[in-house]
Amino acid sequence: MPLTDTLARVDADLVAGRVPVARQRLRGLVSSFPDDLMLRRRLGEVYRLCGEPAEAGRWMYLEQDRDAAETTAFEARYSTPPQRMRALAWGGPESLASSPFAREQLAAVRAACSDAMGHPVDWDMTPPGRRVESRGSGFGGFLAGAGCLVAVLAFLAIWVNGLVALFD
Repeated sequence: MPLTDTLARVDADLVAGRVPVARQRLRGLVSSFPDDLMLRRRLGEVYRLCGEPAEAGRWMYLEQDRDAAETTAFEARYSTPPQRMRALAWGGPESLASSPFAREQLAAVRAACSDAMGHPVDWDMTPPGRRVESRGSGFGGFLAGAGCLVAVLAFLAIWVNGLVALFD
């Protein structure tokens, strides 16, 4: 689907109050067009509507008129330069950025990441590392694992019960 059609759908989703759908469409567009600052801005604005300052700061990080509190929240969630570099999900060299401020920000993040890693890195090579998880995901993972365990035990109990009934 062309970019303009998808943006029209995003606008329609926002008007209809389907903010999560609009956010998902914009995330897809940003992953397809990582150097489009307008798409990043729109995604940041949608995250602002959702009340997620760290994510709003993430997608507005390359904008000169970004909100300082959102930037601070982003930098707190992604506290190391490699985490920030992965989170920004930029594609290609800094020269693809359409504003001097964005180019400076990208260069600063890349330089800080290179210092932290101890060797030069570039935007085409995402630094290795563990994924940063949101709050509560540890408990959610525990619940998911416990649910799977209960399902497997229930299946085994039914299977054993059926096997015993077969030989009675």
